[in-house]
Amino acid sequence: MAKIAIVTGSGQGIGEGIARQLVNDGFTVAVADMNEENAKKVAEEIGNDSKGYYVDVSKKDSVFGLVDQVVADFGKLDVLVNNAGIAKIGTILDVEEKDFDQIMGVNIKGVLFGIQAAADQFKKQGTGGKIISASSIAGHQGFELLGPYSATKFAVRGLTQVAAQELAKDKITVNSYAPGIVLTKMWDQIDAEMAKIYDVPLGVTLQKNIDSIALGRGETPADVANLVSFLADPKSDYITGQTIIVDGGIQFV
Repeated sequence: MAKIAIVTGSGQGIGEGIARQLVNDGFTVAVADMNEENAKKVAEEIGNDSKGYYVDVSKKDSVFGLVDQVVADFGKLDVLVNNAGIAKIGTILDVEEKDFDQIMGVNIKGVLFGIQAAADQFKKQGTGGKIISASSIAGHQGFELLGPYSATKFAVRGLTQVAAQELAKDKITVNSYAPGIVLTKMWDQIDAEMAKIYDVPLGVTLQKNIDSIALGRGETPADVANLVSFLADPKSDYITGQTIIVDGGIQFV
C-alpha cells in the first residue's frame, strides 16, 4: 500500500513541486489548497490515486477536518507537509494590523495546527510519522521589507524545535526546509512590490538576489522538493528538530 502524504498549499508553486516529487517517490498525495479547483487539477495530473482537497490552514477546524477526511479516504497518514504560506511586502512602520494577522494566521497558525493534527493522527495510529514545514532563509536572517514574513519563518523554526522534542517519544520527527529565491508567483509578487518601493524596473530586485547565489541561478520548486523528498524518506529517520537551508549558496550557517 502506498504511503499517504498531505501537502498544504500544493495547488501551485513549491507545494505543487513537492506533491509531484512525492508521487515520484511512490506516495499518494492529498493535494490541499484554498483553491480547490487547482488542488484537484494537480492531483489529477500527478496521479497515483492522489486527490485534491480544500483547506484554510489559518483555521484549526479546517486543518483537523482535512486530516480526518484524508484518513477516511485512504485509511492512514504517513507524512504531513506544512507548505502553505503567504508574503507581505513593506516597511515595519507601514505594517497594518489586518495584514499582520493574516500572515500570522497562514504562516504560523497553519504550521501549528498542522503539527497538532498530524501528531494526533500519528498517535492514534501508533505508527510514528513525519511532519515537515516551510521556513525560509528569511527565518535565519531577517529580510528588509519582509518583516512580518521573516518573523513567521523564525517562528516556524521555533515550533519545529519544540515539537521535535515533545513528539520524539512517539516516533514522530519534525523538520523544516528553508528555501531561498524560488522562481514562483510569490517572488514575482515580491519583485513587483519592491520595484515600486525602490523605484526600479521590474526584475531588478529579483536579479540582484539571484546574483547573490553561489550556484548562479534562481531556485526551482524541484530543488526544494528534492530536500522534502529526503525528509519524507526513512533515510532521514535520525534527523529531527532541524531547519535545513536549500538556497543554492546564499546563507552559510
